[in-house]
Amino acid sequence: METFNHRFNTVIDSWMGPTDPRVRGWLLLDDYIPTFTFTVLYLLIVWMGPKYMKNKQAYSCRALLVPYNLGLMLLSLYMFYEMMNVLWWYYFSKLIEFMDTFFFILRKNNHQITFLHIYHHATMLNIWWFVLNRVPCGHSYFGATFNSFIHVLMYSYYGLSAVPALRPYLWWKKYITQGQLVQFVLTIFQTSCAVVWPCGFPMGWLYFQITYTISLILLFANFYIKTYKRNGGLRKTDSSNGSRNGYTNGVTPNEKVKNRKSHSD
Repeated sequence: METFNHRFNTVIDSWMGPTDPRVRGWLLLDDYIPTFTFTVLYLLIVWMGPKYMKNKQAYSCRALLVPYNLGLMLLSLYMFYEMMNVLWWYYFSKLIEFMDTFFFILRKNNHQITFLHIYHHATMLNIWWFVLNRVPCGHSYFGATFNSFIHVLMYSYYGLSAVPALRPYLWWKKYITQGQLVQFVLTIFQTSCAVVWPCGFPMGWLYFQITYTISLILLFANFYIKTYKRNGGLRKTDSSNGSRNGYTNGVTPNEKVKNRKSHSD
C-alpha cells in the first residue's frame, strides 16, 4: 500500500502539481486510498443493498431522518457562514451524505437511486479530496459556498417533511432544484472568467470544473423537466413521495402503509 501510494502521489504531483502543505496531516487527506475505499464501498452497498433488502420488510427510518436532515442543514448553514475557514468540513460532508442513499435502501425506495443520485454522490467526495490537496483556495470557494446555501434549503425541507403534519406548510421544494441550476450556471460563469482573464489558478482545474458542472446542468435539468414541466406540472408520483433530484430522504406517504408491516426503528 505504501508503494502504491508513493507511485500514485508521484503521478498526481507530475500532473497537478505538489500537495498544498497547509493540509498536511489533516484527517483523510494525506492519502487518497481512504477516499477511494469509501467510494468503492459506497458503490458496493448501492449494488448489493437492494438485493439484500429484496425479501425483507422496509424500515421507516423516521426517527433518524429528522435529526439527520436537520443536522446536515445546520452543518450546511455553518459551512455557508464560515466556508473560508472550514473547507475540510465541506469535503467530509460529502462522506456523510452517502447516508442519503443508505436510507433509500433501508426504506426500499430503490426508484430514488438514479444515475444522477449515484453520480453526484460518488464523484463529489473524490473531487473535493483533490481540491483540498491541490487547490484549496480561490475559485474553489465560490461553488462550495453557494452549494452550502442550497443545502440549507434542501435539508431543512426534507427534515421537516419527515413530519407528516408539517408537509402542507412546506412550499419551497420546487425552488430547490431551480436554485441548484442557478448555482451551476453561476459557477460556470465565475470559472469562465478565470479562463478568459487568467489569475494563476490551474487552467486544467478550470476546464475540469466547467465540464463537470455542465454534466450536472444536463442531469438536473432533465430531472426538473421530467418532474415539473411534463404532463402539466409536478407529477403525481413526485408530489406524493417528495422525491428530490433523485435522492430524497424524507418520509413518504406510502410509508404510512408500509410502516404497519415494517420493523420499528
